[in-house]
Amino acid sequence: MIELVCADRPEVVCVQEIPVWGVARLERWSSMNVFSVAARRPLVPRRIGTPLTRLNQGFFRSAFVGQANAVLVRSSLEGEDCGHTRISDPGREARVVQAVRIADRFVVANLHASHGAEVARLELERARAFAESFARPNDVVVLAGDFNLPDVRLPGYSEPATGVDHVLVRAASTSEPVVWPRERREREGIVLSDHAPVEVTIE
Repeated sequence: MIELVCADRPEVVCVQEIPVWGVARLERWSSMNVFSVAARRPLVPRRIGTPLTRLNQGFFRSAFVGQANAVLVRSSLEGEDCGHTRISDPGREARVVQAVRIADRFVVANLHASHGAEVARLELERARAFAESFARPNDVVVLAGDFNLPDVRLPGYSEPATGVDHVLVRAASTSEPVVWPRERREREGIVLSDHAPVEVTIE
């Protein structure tokens, strides 16, 4: 899926729920610079965790192999890691937001919020505040990822996509969000991701 989404040479890609073992391979798969953060550490080595996960991918998900988020940046663009912070409350599954400054003008924040509308909105607000804390005057701020919220509208930000995955942009004009249809992420009868990528062009 990483190879597919990077095939047309996007400038920035935000991904969530990467198996922790896959982080080391992201640069090779994408041919882009990688800024990553582990949200959940693996419980067991990959040789054990991967076969266990494959018994029921939808149920086990990242329980054994852990999960990470990453911002991929085209190698011709300068990127600076601004760090990350936890957005979920103590006692809940760890959810984080990371921020990367790109080309000294864009602050891109990548998040994966929890399920449940009230909780997800609180986590989104924390992610927004984190991202905006790095913004200088005239900077463009981008909030992207799995918000686990449909129809998210934030004052000053662009319109959301359909579904729960969004790319919201502040202080710049954008294209309409394009949500990949199922056939675009399907190969040989296999759907490569259970979430459809969302594309937005900053104009």
